[in-house]
Amino acid sequence: MSERYASSKSDQNLLALRTQSEGTENRIAVARRDYIIAVQNYNIELRTYPSRWTAELFYPDLKVRETFTIPAEEERIPQVKF
Repeated sequence: MSERYASSKSDQNLLALRTQSEGTENRIAVARRDYIIAVQNYNIELRTYPSRWTAELFYPDLKVRETFTIPAEEERIPQVKF
C-alpha cells in the first residue's frame, strides 16, 4: 500500500512540475512579445513627426532600438526527461 502512495505522490509532483514549466514558458513568450511591441512603438515615435522633433529637442541622445528575432531552432521547447 505504501508503495502505491509513493508512486502517486511522485506522479502528482511530476504533473505539478510540468504545469509550472508550461506556465514559465508562457510567461517568457508573453514578456518577449510585449518587449518587441514596446520597442516597435518606441521606434515609431522616434521616427515620426511631431514626436521626432520633440525627441531631438529635449532628448538628443535617444536612439532607435533594435528589435531581435529568434532563430527557429532556439524557439523550440526544451525536452525534459524524467
